[in-house]
Amino acid sequence: MSSYYLTTPIYYVNDHPHIGHIYTTLVADTIARYRRLCGDEVYFLTGTDEHGQKIERAAAERGIPPIELADEVVSRYHSLWAELGISHDDFIRTTEERHTRGVEAIVARIAATGDFYVSRHEGWYCAACENYYTEKELLPGHRCPDHEIETELRSEENVFFRLSKYQDRLLEWYDSEPCPVAPPSRANEVRQFVAQGLRDLSVSRATVEWAIPFPAHEGHTIYVWLDALSNYITALGYDGDEVGDLYRSLWQGDGVRLHLVGKDILRFHAVYWPAFLMSAGLPLPTTVWAHGWWLRDAQKISKTVGNIVRPDDLMKSFGTDSLRYFVLREMVFGQDASFSDEAFIDRYNSDLANDLGNTTSRLVTLSRRAFGDCLPPRRGAGGALATAAATAIAEYRRTMDEFAFSRALEALWRLLSQTNQYLVAHEPWKKLKDPAASGEVAEVLWNAMEAVRVVANGLLPFLPEKAPQVLAALGVEPGGELSALEWGGLPTGAELPAVTPIFPRIDKKAYLADAGDAPPVGKPAKKPKRQKKEAAEKPEMIQIDQFFETQLRVAEVKAAEAVPKSKKLIKLTVDVGEDSERTVVAGIAGQYEPEALVGRQVVIVANLQPAKLMGVESNGMVLAAEADGAPILLRPEKPVPNGTRVK
Repeated sequence: MSSYYLTTPIYYVNDHPHIGHIYTTLVADTIARYRRLCGDEVYFLTGTDEHGQKIERAAAERGIPPIELADEVVSRYHSLWAELGISHDDFIRTTEERHTRGVEAIVARIAATGDFYVSRHEGWYCAACENYYTEKELLPGHRCPDHEIETELRSEENVFFRLSKYQDRLLEWYDSEPCPVAPPSRANEVRQFVAQGLRDLSVSRATVEWAIPFPAHEGHTIYVWLDALSNYITALGYDGDEVGDLYRSLWQGDGVRLHLVGKDILRFHAVYWPAFLMSAGLPLPTTVWAHGWWLRDAQKISKTVGNIVRPDDLMKSFGTDSLRYFVLREMVFGQDASFSDEAFIDRYNSDLANDLGNTTSRLVTLSRRAFGDCLPPRRGAGGALATAAATAIAEYRRTMDEFAFSRALEALWRLLSQTNQYLVAHEPWKKLKDPAASGEVAEVLWNAMEAVRVVANGLLPFLPEKAPQVLAALGVEPGGELSALEWGGLPTGAELPAVTPIFPRIDKKAYLADAGDAPPVGKPAKKPKRQKKEAAEKPEMIQIDQFFETQLRVAEVKAAEAVPKSKKLIKLTVDVGEDSERTVVAGIAGQYEPEALVGRQVVIVANLQPAKLMGVESNGMVLAAEADGAPILLRPEKPVPNGTRVK
């Protein structure tokens, strides 16, 4: 067992968290859960950065002390991390005494090397990122290149750190194998920045009071980044000569020391932080990995820009695991990705509600019907599906080790697709009532359910709440090790619970209509404009394989009756060419009399998840066109065998 120390950036407490804040933490949690399954001794740290002018100003605007603002925002982080199921081992606050002692110890070690000196500093200062910029680094109008807000020209006497002294050592570090900065595109950026020449760094402030006092320099406080970056070792008990067991095992040992950061703060973590550690004579991180930004309207999501996405509404509408899945599936780790409500809903309905949720419900329903509410009584040989699972597992493990989370999820969803193709090819539902085919049905269902079990175990790091629910639906417990991914773990004959929706489908039009009632962030509400009919009726495009996932079949109405207490619903008993008839509820009572429907052929969606309408379970949906608000049933031009597939 090896140690695996994993950190997120610590987050500013000048405002409540949004999706841009939580992404890194979700990634870190996924890695932590996966590495625990691998058997590593994981220690996962996150926290808050509570010093600096940004917090000082935000608190002043509200007329409260900075620590009061910090306490308020930190409580929100704790609540949000609990809602998201974040499995961190520690939460560091830079206002804690343990942190202050550690920072002072690091400053003392650097001072002992002679790497501090006092000089006057003049430059363009961005309060949002607490950093100075040169003229050539700024955008037009002396705007910050990251936050695109105006900077301030400042001149003051500061303590400087001899950053230029560590240029060659940093370049040697970047050239070591494996490269300590990732992905390669970010490593090249950092290497080029350092190779162009480093200027010494101002590490004190004379105008910021909400900070740690700089030892031996009265009137100065410690630069917030020298303060904040130290959290990665102060949280482990680093306190100068007196260090704790965590520091010795996680920072001085041979295990992994991984920092996850956004690309906008890579320079601080891959240039300043290792230079501080080199000066202090302390070990360096093994990897600094920088990911991209979440964009909205082609801009980084941030409070400064004003296009934030709050996670609260998303979790309320879709559940916490749906948010986790979307951000990890949608963003290629290391690159930028775009957020939109529409993309979120599409991903939810397609991947979670349909592919994972419906496949699980379908299999459990079939097994309960065939084997008395139990799992199949015999195992399948696996065959091609077992081979597909082995391929998916290998791809999943390789891509997880590479932090290619979207590709790992693609591998699992490919197996889900192959499972559905396997079911379509064998059509076990047609043989449920045939005693002679019982063994074949058992093997087919066992193979398909085993494939879903493999997928669900692979999803445990991603969906800590829902993946166990999928496994529970299959009658099994979550695996605590990666060996649970191997083929063959599904038992036989065990009792299955009743089917309940794991990912209820979201009504996209209704959700977007509700979301449209609120004006965009930072913009006043506008009166809705009348849209052209053509634009309103523009169809949503789907892939051909999505169409083929819907099974349209011809069915004959054998019986029909009005649903009590309903003016719209008719209960239909239909023959779909299966061993037993189905009940389908249709909202057509205003247009059709029940007795007139008997003997008529209709078209139904045959693989729709069962739903209860006015207390009657409907196992399908009758298709109808709509003319002037009235339903017009679809039927074949001439009689065809019941169960005929509509293509």
